[in-house]
Amino acid sequence: MTVLATAVRTGVERPLPDETVPIQRRSEWLNPGDELRFAELYDAHYPKVLAYLISRAGRQLAEEAASETFVVAWRRFGDLPHDPLPWLLGVARNVLRDSHRASVRYEAAVEQFQHWAETTTGDVADGVVDRSEVLRAVAELADQDRELLILTAWHAMSARDAAQVLGCSRATFFVRLHRARRRLAAKLLGASTHTSVVASERTPK
Repeated sequence: MTVLATAVRTGVERPLPDETVPIQRRSEWLNPGDELRFAELYDAHYPKVLAYLISRAGRQLAEEAASETFVVAWRRFGDLPHDPLPWLLGVARNVLRDSHRASVRYEAAVEQFQHWAETTTGDVADGVVDRSEVLRAVAELADQDRELLILTAWHAMSARDAAQVLGCSRATFFVRLHRARRRLAAKLLGASTHTSVVASERTPK
């Protein structure tokens, strides 16, 4: 069974939020073409949702949360906005928060950032420092700072869309982003300085 089929099956067999009776089977309430449109939505946005979740929680939990996110999307398919990605990422964020399992250890974060970086074009730091140093610096940031940089640098989201995902105003988003970039720059500067010192110490006199 495909992940899509599993998500659909799981979604139709669970009760809707705040309801005590199971939802009707999709053949009884689906509009013509909804299943195909949902499949297209899944194919277009699942990789981005999964990447976002991996960067916050590691691959195993991310895959579980991504599946749950599309279960919610299936239940509320008729309510999805024209541009569904910010909405999907907002749901994914809530799924992680509600699961009480979104704790990212340093080693796991570096591994997952490295994996995604290998399949993503461009560097977060525009080549100022080595990619591994960028990944390490991002992984060492606080969760809120890391999420801001993921949404803007790796997902290339606009301020409006990123603010929607985070549930804040654009003004608040810009303030948080400015502070996150400063903290990342400070970490990268420290990493670059450390690398230069180590290299000079290893250079024969």
